[in-house]
Amino acid sequence: MTNLTFGTLSSMIRTEAEAYVYLETLRWPEKPVCPHCGVMNDHYYLAPANGLTRTTRTGAESQRRVWKCKDCRKQFSVLTGTIFHGSKVPLKTWIFVFFEMCANKNGIAAREIARKYGVAPKTAWFMTQRIREAMANNGSGRLSGNIVMDETYIGGKPENWHANDPRRAEKGNSSNKMAAIALVSGDTGEIRTKVVTNVTGTVVQDMLRINVKMSESTLHSDSAPLYKTVSRQMAAHHVVNHHAGQYVTELSEGTNKVENFFSQLKRSIDGTHHCVSKVHLERYLSEFAFRHSTHELTDTERMTLLMGQLSGRRLTYRPLTGNA
Repeated sequence: MTNLTFGTLSSMIRTEAEAYVYLETLRWPEKPVCPHCGVMNDHYYLAPANGLTRTTRTGAESQRRVWKCKDCRKQFSVLTGTIFHGSKVPLKTWIFVFFEMCANKNGIAAREIARKYGVAPKTAWFMTQRIREAMANNGSGRLSGNIVMDETYIGGKPENWHANDPRRAEKGNSSNKMAAIALVSGDTGEIRTKVVTNVTGTVVQDMLRINVKMSESTLHSDSAPLYKTVSRQMAAHHVVNHHAGQYVTELSEGTNKVENFFSQLKRSIDGTHHCVSKVHLERYLSEFAFRHSTHELTDTERMTLLMGQLSGRRLTYRPLTGNA
């Protein structure tokens, strides 16, 4: 597969029709798949009467490519039931933003997307959140082998808050940092993340039980007491004592792999996004975890992989903003 650059992608996709064809080749490499009944078949392509555009219900001209299922007889397009469903943003713009979020190691700010592609800031933010929703782990199974786990806290220090910051009235000088835990497979590099209220032994145990085959895995962690809760349920548990200046041992490479992920995450939030709400932090973690887990892939391969995770990932604006 040829590795794309933004320049080659923009030369390939000059019209909406070309954007639809390109997305179809990524999502349906063999034959079209009906999103209504899930059947892959040589479904009917409903060509526009004039061969170029079709008229929508509002009277606008659209280059959308429409198919009809041979089995359930329902109509669909490559956008049906995905994060693109119902969007009025041109598909060409969607694909370009999709590529940028897959390719940019530090992510891309919604404000930058708004400036580059001429969309409203709210629209740009909504687009990035929908793409992050697609990047979330799709339940690819539990990990096994060497598992490296650590926790971190994300957010500013109270002493750096402005004197008139409203958080001072709510919390005084106490920190409002957000807690997150992550585990990474030492064998494959795949990472799983979760935002939590408090980091406790029970939370760590639940995270491992959902994501790891505990009896078949070796846990690598620091010496925090909360990991003792799960120690006996693992095949083995190797600890490094950071307080004693110990970062690797004969049995363990320590927690460097997951700390590297947290370091990249924090630098990117600080430098690219500047501030992230706790309500949406989980999706930002999913974005960085997806890129980290696929760091050995090319940008094209990463984008192709993500296109395969679009089905059933609709995200509407009101639930996202708490106005459901």
